[in-house]
Amino acid sequence: TGALAPRVLPRALRGWKRSVAREALTSVVATAVTAPLVAWQIGRLSLIAPLTNLVAAPVMGLVQPALFLALFGAWLRPVGRLFASSAHPLLAMLDRIAAAGAAVPGGSLAIAPGAGVAACAALAAVAAVVACVSRWPARPAILALAALAGCVWWPRPGATTATAGTGSLELHVIDVGQGDALALRTPHGQWVVMDAGREWPGGDAGARTVVPYLKRAGAERVRLLVLSHAHADHVGGAAAVLAQLGADELWDGAWVGPTPGYRRLLTVARAQRTAWQRVHPGDTRTIDGVAFMVLAPDSAWVTQQQDANEASVVVRVRYGAVSFLLTGDAEGGEEAWLRAHDDTALRADVLKVGHHGSRTSTTPALLDAVAPRLAVISVGRINTYGHPNAGTLDALARAGAQVLRTDRAGTIVVRTDGRVITAEAGGERWEVPPRP
Repeated sequence: TGALAPRVLPRALRGWKRSVAREALTSVVATAVTAPLVAWQIGRLSLIAPLTNLVAAPVMGLVQPALFLALFGAWLRPVGRLFASSAHPLLAMLDRIAAAGAAVPGGSLAIAPGAGVAACAALAAVAAVVACVSRWPARPAILALAALAGCVWWPRPGATTATAGTGSLELHVIDVGQGDALALRTPHGQWVVMDAGREWPGGDAGARTVVPYLKRAGAERVRLLVLSHAHADHVGGAAAVLAQLGADELWDGAWVGPTPGYRRLLTVARAQRTAWQRVHPGDTRTIDGVAFMVLAPDSAWVTQQQDANEASVVVRVRYGAVSFLLTGDAEGGEEAWLRAHDDTALRADVLKVGHHGSRTSTTPALLDAVAPRLAVISVGRINTYGHPNAGTLDALARAGAQVLRTDRAGTIVVRTDGRVITAEAGGERWEVPPRP
């Protein structure tokens, strides 16, 4: 903003007032320029950022030298620790400023631009930067305005339950950290979502990650929203998904949980008059040739449980000759119940590993019944639970399953045409080998 400030700030503005105005201008420009990237990555458009950046700038000016000194002083541990410790209060202050800004009602907007809108917004940002530094800003300013007009007028896909299908069934294991968020796109482009990640003070994975991901993939509405159970790391973002995308149906195991996310989900479902169903074993839906069957939980079983994990909704998805088994956080007790009632229904090519790979789930007996070719684990990086458990990983290896983890590979996409299975993760794509 060195070239911009003399143009827009009054000459009469002097001293500290001019310094503050200059910092405010810098904050506004920085927010505007980075807005397309922020909206694309986390699905939010911050309106409060110019103010919070202005408040945080002096703190950042102090913390940066301390961090650099800690880095360069790392060769002498006591010196590095001294400078790192001096930075802690400043970092805590930055965190409080960010939290205060996030808590302001209406301080940010949920937004999930498609590729076309994001490209127009990025072009507008680049043109705005050129206009700020150019001696002849008229042309880049006009280009920026034209690009913003493109954002407004860019055609949206029709608001229907279906988007362009690929002819294959896709399972998207969305990386939401320590939690679960699964999305299935049917061959004709309809979406089924199972869980939507965690929640935290001031936000949730549904608004930040799941909705932007689905909208970038072309989703305009969810055909079926499935809640595996009411724990916050699964239901935390579900209300945001329902509020922003809507759903024709909501499947719930009805193990009532006290989490705020579960209450919000039910409140939004009631306001939108979403068809709510308490599911039972044997309940089915067929969407575009894909069969979704509930295997658990049974009503009598649910009444005996003290832990929502053991009342997880377990769904088998079948397309052609290929099956997926989605287990929520089912643990050893519910796995034993499943085997006792119909272990032949458990056989599946792809297993969504229960409870993030916990040692209390994915027993050898379950793996004998499932015999998976591919196992996917939704788990957070460096989580405090020790997930996935080393014993569970060993059991999957002995079962001959190829294992993919979101903490290492990020979002995982599994596709099938009903015969062949391909996996995509970490920028690579390959065909999953058939059973020996």
